Amino acid sequence: MNWKAYIHSNPKIMLGKPVIKGTRISVEFILGLFSEGWTQQQVLENYPTLNPESIQAVFAFVAECLKEDVFYTPLSCSTFKLYVKKQ
Repeated sequence: MNWKAYIHSNPKIMLGKPVIKGTRISVEFILGLFSEGWTQQQVLENYPTLNPESIQAVFAFVAECLKEDVFYTPLSCSTFKLYVKKQ
């Protein structure tokens, strides 16, 4: 999927957060809805400016971002502190 047809970033819109074109709906916001258990149907019903392709583009965009970056998150703060002390 060509997510670039649906997602863009402009410093003047939402402080440059990636948004769905033609809206002020951020990628982060859509991911948050799904993480809270919303279905695609609920998102589309509540945000009629979106369509199934724009939602798919959100996931394609995030997938590409994750391929390009490496994220290291400690399991918990205490685990991280123990790791640092051992070093």
